[in-house]
Amino acid sequence: MHVVATAGHVDHGKSALVRALTDMDPDRWAEEKRRGLTIDLGFVWTTLPSGADVAFVDVPGHEKFLGNMLAGVGPAPVVIFVVAADEGWQAQSTDHRDALRALDIQYGLIAVTRADRAGAARRAEVTAQVRHELAGTALADAPLVEVSAHTGEGIAQMRQVLDQVLARVPAPDPQARVRVWIDRAFSVKGAGTVVTGTLAAGTLRVGDKLQLASPEGTREVEVRGLHSENTAHQVLEPTSRVAVNLRGISADAIHRGHSLLSPRAWELVEQIDVRRTFGQDFHELPQNIVVHIGTAGLEAHVRPLSADYARLSVDHPLPLQLLDRFVVRSPGGRHVSAGVQVIDVYPPELARRGAARRRAEDLALLADVNPDAATATSGANPSPFTDPTAYVQRVGYVPVGKLQRAGFAVDDLAAPPQGIIIFREWWIAARQITRWKNQLLVALEKHAQDNPLAAGMTRKAAMDALELQEDALLGIAVAAAKVEQADGVLRLPGHKVDLGEAESSVAKLEAWLADDPFAAPEADELQELRLGAKQLAAAENAGRLLRLGQGIIVLPSAPQQAKQRIAQLEQPFTLSAARKALGTTRRVAIPLLEYLDEQGITRRLDGGLRELR
Repeated sequence: MHVVATAGHVDHGKSALVRALTDMDPDRWAEEKRRGLTIDLGFVWTTLPSGADVAFVDVPGHEKFLGNMLAGVGPAPVVIFVVAADEGWQAQSTDHRDALRALDIQYGLIAVTRADRAGAARRAEVTAQVRHELAGTALADAPLVEVSAHTGEGIAQMRQVLDQVLARVPAPDPQARVRVWIDRAFSVKGAGTVVTGTLAAGTLRVGDKLQLASPEGTREVEVRGLHSENTAHQVLEPTSRVAVNLRGISADAIHRGHSLLSPRAWELVEQIDVRRTFGQDFHELPQNIVVHIGTAGLEAHVRPLSADYARLSVDHPLPLQLLDRFVVRSPGGRHVSAGVQVIDVYPPELARRGAARRRAEDLALLADVNPDAATATSGANPSPFTDPTAYVQRVGYVPVGKLQRAGFAVDDLAAPPQGIIIFREWWIAARQITRWKNQLLVALEKHAQDNPLAAGMTRKAAMDALELQEDALLGIAVAAAKVEQADGVLRLPGHKVDLGEAESSVAKLEAWLADDPFAAPEADELQELRLGAKQLAAAENAGRLLRLGQGIIVLPSAPQQAKQRIAQLEQPFTLSAARKALGTTRRVAIPLLEYLDEQGITRRLDGGLRELR
């Protein structure tokens, strides 16, 4: 299927044309039929001579309904631009042309309608006028057909020309992520909630779990059924007009401008950086504007960075990607003011004096890298704004999924850009690794000075010092800095624990235990030696002592000595036999044997018995 929208001034015969092409009436409301005026979007379809299936989105032309018109053409890839032969180019012709230019609709044809009301000279005059007004737009060289819905003149030719235009439209990617801008939501008896929209890319299947994005946030919905052109489908591919039957949500909770999304595939953002593609510059626009994208129309605040660049803060989060296009108009205005293009969905803060000016300079410099592709949404030359290099260099490191959600060109790259390193799911700037290395060395040195009794800095403390959330990233810094790590702590190469005033007491305790390895001191004896928990931990970290459970202190060699004595016992052995072999008390024997169990030296059996492994 192909989806084609109409555009053009009010009462120039858009609805009559699609009615003649399809034998279906696009006007859905009684008021539209009574007034002979299209107010809202209409949806009809037909089959072209080639067999191609084409659905039409008919839009209103009156200036009062510009918002509805923009919701109709926003998701459409192709347009029929209508100008009446008897009236020629009119005010809304200009607005609709500017809307198509803002949305960067690249494919279409021109219909000079009501040809039966104009002679050859007038038709030629209007044709020249249309060509002049469309010069410099994507429709400048579009095929033009003179038609009359009243007499049928040109209708057959229109079908053939439309076939030719649609044959040149690139096929959208059925594997792409889904973003369906909703244009209608209603209830069907026996089926429940149904929403409609244009599936521009990706594939929908019955049973799919999707995200419904609205001003209130996102919620999961399930596809209960799919229809297109009043026919049920199990699978629908792009481009298609789709009616999606949703499970578990009321139609009253869904409105035009909401969207159906592939789960976790889109970034919902409220603040973006944009560039002007045409129209009023950002200094000329009011601070508060109305923007249109897809079927959504909402208020936004403009912070100019320069005449051509600005930061937009939209009224609620939208699923946006790089190079998305907005139509801009003034609040309450009935005319298109400008077109803008999204160039950063993760913009940096502008907190310092002069930050806005520097940001505009940076963006202009980036555009100069490839000026011909800077505003492109397709083609052989990728836009410099979709190159992830500058963004990764700016933030240091980022999950690749975040780059994909934003629309950066990462999937087509055979290798990472220069200066970027890929590690697991992360893209990391090479200079960020150098920064981590230096930060870690400074943090470890300071920690050693502040904590001379500590064996080193814990990994958690090191992550906090480097402001990291992922332990795997700390591993990169550790490798780059070539620091030592053992027992869950990090330390500078060659680091030695300085026991300070505790040195003499630890030496006395070592001599004590060297004479009798299992004569662990009592608590009061440790107190006399002025060895508290901090000093004992430092001595253990230095490899001088070993702390067992229940406050028992022995030498690090004690477990191996215990193993040698226990090996002389008949296996399996009892606690009592082990205590006698070790020449110690139950106070020491129990935590020592439990330590041996934990280390896999001994194994506990039923009945309180143990054996050497």
